[in-house]
Parts: sequence; C-alpha cells; structure tokens
Amino acid sequence: MIVKKVRTKKERREFFKFPLKLYKGNPYAVPQLISDEDDEFNPAVNDAYSYAESKMFLCYDDSGKIAGRIAAIHNKAYNAKQNVKQLRFTRYDVIDDFAVTEALFEPVKAWAKELGMDEIVGPIGFSDLDKQGMLVEGFDRDDMYLTIYNYPYYVSHMEKLGMKKTADWVEYRIAVPTEPDERLYRIADMAKERSGFEYYEIKSFKSVEKVIHRALKEIMNEVFAHLYGVVEITDRQIKREADMLKQVWVNDFVTAVKNREGEVIGYGFMAPSVSKAMRKMNGKITLGGVFQLMHDLSHPEVVDLYSIGVRKEYQNSGVNAMIMARSLKSLINHKVKFLETGPELESNVQIQAQWKKYDKEQHRRRRCWSMKLGEAHADNAPEPEKE
Repeated sequence: MIVKKVRTKKERREFFKFPLKLYKGNPYAVPQLISDEDDEFNPAVNDAYSYAESKMFLCYDDSGKIAGRIAAIHNKAYNAKQNVKQLRFTRYDVIDDFAVTEALFEPVKAWAKELGMDEIVGPIGFSDLDKQGMLVEGFDRDDMYLTIYNYPYYVSHMEKLGMKKTADWVEYRIAVPTEPDERLYRIADMAKERSGFEYYEIKSFKSVEKVIHRALKEIMNEVFAHLYGVVEITDRQIKREADMLKQVWVNDFVTAVKNREGEVIGYGFMAPSVSKAMRKMNGKITLGGVFQLMHDLSHPEVVDLYSIGVRKEYQNSGVNAMIMARSLKSLINHKVKFLETGPELESNVQIQAQWKKYDKEQHRRRRCWSMKLGEAHADNAPEPEKE
C-alpha cells in the first residue's frame, strides 16, 4: 500500500472519479460533476486560493488499485480570524479498510506539522460555499448535490483514528403545506406597510444579477461571519456562486427584499433538486441528464434551500417573514412536495426556529471531526511517498 500526492492531470482525474466507482449503484449518493470538482481545486477558477492552499492524495493497494483519497486545505484566513492552527481535510473517500484511512492521514498529519499546525479538522472545504461535514445519520435517505454522501463505516474509521466531534450540522425535510400560512402573510404585509419594504421584481437572472451579487457580498458575509468554519468570500467567489445559481435558476424560487432607499436587506435562494439529473449524468454532462434537469427545473417535486439571510439591523423587522411568505407561496403554486433545508449548524437555533410550525423531519446529520496532533492515533500505517 502506498499514498501518493496528486501531481498529474491523470491523477487529478482519478482523484475526482474515485467516488463514482466507490458509490456505483448506491441509490442515495448523488454524483458530483467532475468538472465542478476540478474547478473547486483549480486556483485559476476558485478564488479561495487567494487565502488558502491545498494538497490532494491517493492511496493505492498492493495491486495498484485506488483504495482511497483525501485532500488537505490550509485556510490561512480562517486560522488568522480565529487565532487557531488548523489544517482541514476534505474529499475523504475510502474502501472499508481502516489501514487505508490510517495511510491517507499520514501525509495530512505530516503537512500539518510542517506548517506548524496543532489540529486537523474536517471534512470541511475552502469556505461556506464548499461541501462540509461527514454524514453520521441518514445513510438511507436521498442526498443533495450541495453535500457529499458517505458510507456508515466512515464514522467508525474516524473514531478509531481518535477523532472527536467539533461541530454538527442537521438537515430537515419539510412537507410543503397545501394551504397558505395567513399569519405569515399578515406579518409580511405589516412589514411592507409599516417600514416601506418591497420585493425586487424578478423577471430573470439578468434582471437582478447585481442585486444577487450585493446580497452575497453584503449580507452573506455579514450574517454568516460568526458561524463555524466561515471566512469572508471574495468578489470572484461571489461571481462564481452567482453563476452556479444561474444554472438552476427559477424566478419564483428567488426572493430579494429592499428598503425605502433601494438597498437589498434580505434574500432567499431556493432551487429545484438536481439529484435525479446528477445521477443520470454520473459525473459528466449527458443529454439524458440535461433532459432530466430541464424536467426537474420546470416540474419540481423537491426544492433545495441554498441560502437565506437578513442584514443584522433589519432582523426581527418582518423581512424574514416577507422572504418566507413569498417562498412558501411559490412552493405551493408549483405544487412542490418537500423542501430540503440542507446543512444547518446544530447550534444555529435562530435558523431552525423558522421551521418549528411546519411538518418536518430531521433526517440527516453531518459532523466535522477534530484531532489534536498530540492526540493522534498511534499506528503502524505505511509511510507516505516522499514528495
């Protein structure tokens, strides 16, 4: 068994293709597009590399077959912000062999020590826009394209490695009511009448593109700043995120609110689930997958919540009710059956309070693990390949 740092284009492609093979035939996993994953680890595309650096590793068994992969991220901006010395790991996938996990973490620990880090945390990506958390509950539930599925044995591998829980994200599946919430609508109307708040008219992505950019830059960076693992996203990251939203854009599923001065003060981004289409594509864009995507965008049964935010000074002023009211109306009008919230920090009671009056199920949980380097599992793992 040997672990090698990814260096060549061929090795990069093998790194991104490995999960497609590992989860082939799994009915719950949602394959990631290889092009999307390649972009995430491309400094020319992902501006997170302006404050972070990464390395990728593959583990090969004695026959030369890939048995696992892992990436490590040195997020210098987050470390400086929180005054910590952490090295992140992400894109960890492995066969059910703990020896492979031990081998994969050897070069990660070595790089952490080389950098002067004292803790390894993950799975967590470059920023809040990236994948985060290891599935620890909900292995028999449909996953989302916004997240990464994993087998149950990953959890035991983390525990054997000496990892401890450092943060959990919970996810809810909310049954969309068939009737409007009149109380919510009244609160929204009061906010409009009392404070002069208005909805932006959304005719297309292009009609509100600048508004979307401002919402991400001014609101997301403000209200998410205190959350675990979050760093401020750059203008280039914002543009990339907006371009991604454009691919799944449905006018009715996007809400933006402005004050009397015309400033964006709140937003809500939803989009139809693309899980079925991604399964058809299986890592690369195909005609059948595109047809499925077009169908799902126009006839959604499940809608994913991407993000919702209200500027701090306007919280508790009815803006959130306006976003919720318009979003709920759109879900009902489109006959959507379920809303998937996506990962929400377990400690973020404010966001979870939004769902308390709805028929909901907390059906998935994801975990960020932590290992102090001085507490690392003592093992006899194979030596990684020298760089």
